[in-house]
Amino acid sequence: MKRHVAGPKTQNYTTMTVGAGGGLSQWSFMASFPFIIQGGMGAGVSNWRLANAVSAVGQLGVVSGTALDMILVRRLQDGDPGGHMRRGLDAFPFPKIAEQIWNRYYIDGGKAAGASYVNLPLHTKDMSAERQALIIAANFVEVWLAREGHANPAGINYLEKIQMPHLASIYGAMLAGVDYVLMGAGIPLKIPGVLDAFANHQAATYPLYVAGRTEETLMHFDPRALVETHLPPLKRPQFLAIISSNTLATTMVRKANGAVNGFIVETDIAGGHNAPPRGKLQLSERGEPVYGERDKVDYAKLAELGLPFWLAGGYGRPGKLAEARALGAAGVQVGTAFAYCVESGLREEYRRALLDKVAQGTAEVFTDPLASPTGFPFKVAQLEGTMSEQALYEARQRGCDLGYLRQAYSMDDGEIGYRCAAEPPAVYAAKGGNPEDTEHRKCVCNGLMANIGLAQTRRDGYVEPGIVTSGNDLVELAPFLTAGGRDYSAADVVSVLLAEPAQALATAAD
Repeated sequence: MKRHVAGPKTQNYTTMTVGAGGGLSQWSFMASFPFIIQGGMGAGVSNWRLANAVSAVGQLGVVSGTALDMILVRRLQDGDPGGHMRRGLDAFPFPKIAEQIWNRYYIDGGKAAGASYVNLPLHTKDMSAERQALIIAANFVEVWLAREGHANPAGINYLEKIQMPHLASIYGAMLAGVDYVLMGAGIPLKIPGVLDAFANHQAATYPLYVAGRTEETLMHFDPRALVETHLPPLKRPQFLAIISSNTLATTMVRKANGAVNGFIVETDIAGGHNAPPRGKLQLSERGEPVYGERDKVDYAKLAELGLPFWLAGGYGRPGKLAEARALGAAGVQVGTAFAYCVESGLREEYRRALLDKVAQGTAEVFTDPLASPTGFPFKVAQLEGTMSEQALYEARQRGCDLGYLRQAYSMDDGEIGYRCAAEPPAVYAAKGGNPEDTEHRKCVCNGLMANIGLAQTRRDGYVEPGIVTSGNDLVELAPFLTAGGRDYSAADVVSVLLAEPAQALATAAD
């Protein structure tokens, strides 16, 4: 394999030239932070190509860190179209590991049509060195490609709920020079300390939640057991916690084991997993969770913490950036608008079908309180041929063969077992789970892989359907569509959102 050297690529957001769109003149503005953070939509929708496109135009591109190990090996089994995975592996600082991955998973010309992908061993608390190395390499490759060809920052987004690959994933992203780490879907108090340790290639621990245990269970990873050669210290990325309440923001500032550098504030109309409503769960007539006054964030109190914050969920529309700035935010995080641009990793068939619905005024998003095995509400775009169709969901034979959303639990003998509410009810119950928790749960893992064109084909020929998640702003995408067309680029999204008067964007202090 040809070797490349990955050099550091850093840039402070000090001078930004913002295109006003529509052929209007440009203006320069002094800023300490990006106005726009592209959402880390997973798995693989916020891929390296999308993040690279956003970073290249001066905003913060973010790759999804979900299931990158599986995504890498499936891309290799498809023959590595374009040779991008090969290029990323060539830059990996541990060539022996890169060679092993390539030789094991790459299929010249791609696997046969209708053949199944070879799956990986499921994550566990104590994974083999080989399994950890694959996770490290996959995260490295995605971040390295996102940073390739420009000198602007790029980030990676993780879900706190998917805990077992955390340590290896973060180390791999840091090896590639990731500039920002974003994390939500939980309370990531211990992530800042991990970043501090890995900056010097030191060992780090992370607590694993194990249902039924009262004592702390720690995962451990020591980079020095992997390093083939001496490496210089790594850049410590900025850490942004994704929150939905003032309480969580205050907790992060007071109790995190290292520096928290800012917050992304997600409202309940953001895509993917939403924080559950505070208090007793109530459902609307449509069967969606009802959010109330207790779920609103007090931005003035948030600003008192003295850290920058970005608003997300409903802020990916024209005029919303200036509104966020007026509320004291550094800017906005935008997911849905980027999810449907040409650089997105979303399967072309799904992307075009949903953009057609947008143009026709028939697009619809449902906040499903039961779909995700995590127990978090999960936004689902209604689309024929996906698991949003009840009949298609019921026809699928339940099983858990990817396991990213599995929960660790304490077995009767004190050992750790793993279960998923989307697996067969009898299997889940045999592991001590409540069978009621399996009702209406969908295999989000396989669905998300299908969303990006990496659907598993079963031995009986059954092909896993997708489950497209989208924020409520799906119905507001018309301003991004080119005149008379159905397409737009990441640069178009940035241009439209930044088409605000300079004075309006400059109102809030950085």
